Amino acid sequence: MVELIPNRVNKKEFYDHHLNFSARTLIDYYISPGTKAKFNLIKKQLGDRSFQNALDIGCSGNSILPFLPHIKRRFYFDIARSPLTQFLQPKGNFPVIGMLEQLPFLDETFDFIAALDVIEHIFHDSIAAAEISRILKPGGILLVSVPHSMKYFTYQDSIIGHYRRYEVDQLKNLFLSHSLKFLRLFGIYGQAMRVQLFQAAKPSETEQSILKLRNKYLSNAVFRKIWDKFVDFGKFWMTIDAKYQPLAKKMNIGFIFKKNTYSNQDISSKELT
Repeated sequence: MVELIPNRVNKKEFYDHHLNFSARTLIDYYISPGTKAKFNLIKKQLGDRSFQNALDIGCSGNSILPFLPHIKRRFYFDIARSPLTQFLQPKGNFPVIGMLEQLPFLDETFDFIAALDVIEHIFHDSIAAAEISRILKPGGILLVSVPHSMKYFTYQDSIIGHYRRYEVDQLKNLFLSHSLKFLRLFGIYGQAMRVQLFQAAKPSETEQSILKLRNKYLSNAVFRKIWDKFVDFGKFWMTIDAKYQPLAKKMNIGFIFKKNTYSNQDISSKELT
């Protein structure tokens, strides 16, 4: 595993020791209705598109990349070490530790980059956007998800390290100013995600409950079958909620951008359909 950490020890320690980030694993897709709904929506947006070099920025331990089948090489990037260890295998996986503001990759390396719920954790988001654009190939796809609208900003945002929630034009303009073309906006979470407000009231208890759930799901086959049905039911309603809530009531939104080619030819938003 490659480690490239600038002198930002406090921030690194925060994410290394915050169980909401450091203890995540790929099992979260199967135990969390929200994660399953989100990843399935993203897979639908991307379709059958294939990529040579894909990067998931700020992926923690529950990256979208293992659920996208048509990728040759997968790069997993995070500030925290522990959640990346599960990506040491198999062949074609490359976990890298570092800071988003100083990405340790050459220019125009990736044809797909995912930054799911990560930009809001960066104080200087313009620097982060510039770095992402720098390492994305011309014609490459960028998929970003962010918490929506400062009117929903709560204590929950603060305790998990959010500097902000984004308005649509704010996020669009952030990347349009760095040689990317906007293709698509889609809802990820509707009002169902307001359940996080209750979880925020007791963050330590919530983290411990999630850890126990992961362990029970892995160790108890009967419970696993029951929980799978609950997750599928919750995923279904969260998907409906995200689709039909008006934009103003969406709690989390996704964006797809495409890196401008050198010729600046127009890129149709229908290319991903």
